[in-house]
Amino acid sequence: MDFNLSDEQKMIQNLAREFARKEIAPNADYYDKKAEFPHEIQAKARELGLINVLIPEKYGGSGLSAVEMIIVTEELAWACTGITVGGIVMSTLTSQPILIAGNEEQKRKYLGRLAEGFGSYCVTEPGAGSDVASMRSTAKKTKGRYILNGQKTWITNASQASFFVVFAKTEPGAGHRGLSAFLVDLELPGVEVSKKLAKMGQKATDACEVNFNNVELTSDSLLGREGDGFKIAMKTFDHSRPSVAAMGVGISQRALDECISYSKEREAFGQPIVNFQGVGFKIADMGMRTQAARLLTYNAASKAARGERNTIEASYAKTFASDTAMWAATEAVQIHGGYGYSEEYPLEKLMRDAKILQIYEGTNEIQRVVMVKELTRD
Repeated sequence: MDFNLSDEQKMIQNLAREFARKEIAPNADYYDKKAEFPHEIQAKARELGLINVLIPEKYGGSGLSAVEMIIVTEELAWACTGITVGGIVMSTLTSQPILIAGNEEQKRKYLGRLAEGFGSYCVTEPGAGSDVASMRSTAKKTKGRYILNGQKTWITNASQASFFVVFAKTEPGAGHRGLSAFLVDLELPGVEVSKKLAKMGQKATDACEVNFNNVELTSDSLLGREGDGFKIAMKTFDHSRPSVAAMGVGISQRALDECISYSKEREAFGQPIVNFQGVGFKIADMGMRTQAARLLTYNAASKAARGERNTIEASYAKTFASDTAMWAATEAVQIHGGYGYSEEYPLEKLMRDAKILQIYEGTNEIQRVVMVKELTRD
């Protein structure tokens, strides 16, 4: 297996790295403290082709593969995962159901809108997170139309979205086999983006509650067929979980870079603290685990790029990289001592931003359930 990037991939990486260092990093603290969506930064990223990476060119995207997607995601996440998740990661999560199950008309209409704006992905409910089958949202078919009712929560980019990919039960008694997916426009009567939820980290993008009250949907709002919802969601996660892993790698690499710089300058007992094994070994482990997470992420993305099933590889990457990010951020705070606990340094933000990576798009506990099923599959 060749782990070397092509010349084109190196160019994309350098473009994303330069943008992250010059545009995102200097402004990350501001948007985190204000909990404000960075419209100007996202617009610049879109102009450079750093958001809709996986969307084909004919629909207004960059037309690149999953490998380029995680290259860009890692570089942007190094600077701020909040800004990254609101841009490229949500583009991936929202576009994939349409690319997987949408017809040509749906692709032209909704992927085209992503090329200019934002969408949101609505699965989680107040009483249904990891247990998707307990979802209460319904889409009842009546006279060739669907009537959508339900409440979704923790919906990223909801206040910025012009449409939603919504999962609801079309056959309530059938468990996950009764789920279907729909494209729902914000402007439809009965669609309401309400409460904006306060968060510990990744504050540069919002998470809101979205209510659907007797929303009338035409039959062409259905993605795929009735009952395909669970399958569409799982295939989407196979593509989006490597992007979460890439954000974990970005956080880990930032923690490593900050610790190397600080430990070479900070002195104790007459010498740089990097010379003490208690610090040096932490940095060594940080470098080793970051590289391991990166390789798992590249492997998962490479299989997706080749059109191969990557369910277990995506779970491996998402789990290991997010666990590594949380561990690396915690160790980075420890190495920086009191400065690590201070808001004047980026370490405490890294720690706050890292935690959610272990939770969303399938908690790491759920990922291990996926791994067991895949490993024991006949």
